[in-house]
Amino acid sequence: MNGKTALVTGGARGIGRAIVLKLASQGTNVIINYFRNGDTARETVELATSLGVEAHSFKANVGDPKKIKQMFDWVRNEIGYLDILVNNAASGIQRPVLELEPNHWDWTLDINARGPLLCSKEAAPLMDGRGGRIVNISSLGSTRVMADYAAVGVSKAALEALTRYLAVELAPKGIVVNAVSGGLVSTGALEHFPKRDQMLNKAKQETPAGRLVTEDDLAQVVAFLCSDAADMIIGQTIIVDGGMSHYWATALGSDNA
Repeated sequence: MNGKTALVTGGARGIGRAIVLKLASQGTNVIINYFRNGDTARETVELATSLGVEAHSFKANVGDPKKIKQMFDWVRNEIGYLDILVNNAASGIQRPVLELEPNHWDWTLDINARGPLLCSKEAAPLMDGRGGRIVNISSLGSTRVMADYAAVGVSKAALEALTRYLAVELAPKGIVVNAVSGGLVSTGALEHFPKRDQMLNKAKQETPAGRLVTEDDLAQVVAFLCSDAADMIIGQTIIVDGGMSHYWATALGSDNA
């Protein structure tokens, strides 16, 4: 990982920041994409730089194709190559399916699914001949129904399908593509969820590992997938949830017995 360069979308805070710092701790230079949190992005740049690597930040809404192109033009002109892309930036509207409006749907899918597609298309030529890595960050809502999570869940399901298609098409170019799907992580994003504390307590009770998944748990798996040790893991979605999804399956089975 030493001397490689990674771009992490939504890398200023939360899971994105944890990924940035994990990669930086292994000698990877980092580019931190952010949209609104400029001060937080600068703090993350300082933290990464303190680990002895080069760190930059770039403001761009990954829901806007023009901003994505501007960001990758900057990478192309200022750095000239890319080794790792982590599509972490995400957003979404928390509403029941029947209350979703077209603009809610478009906003969520544009950032969570189309954004990673366009970023991957821009990144692939910059990875040519370098054995690049693309890691997409998903969630359990891609395969399981969660309250008021329809738009985000569908967007994450699309992201996991995109992961498989990109993996097959880019493997001959030496670019490895995978996804990491996390259980419930206590981040700032949960502030927008009603009954946040209740959700966290319930998730902890239903996690066989006995604790919630942390940002660093996800970051460690992302870093592993970016390493040479993961060369033959291609097109997979790695679930990091402390066994919670298996608990759900067991509980459902016992209810139906």
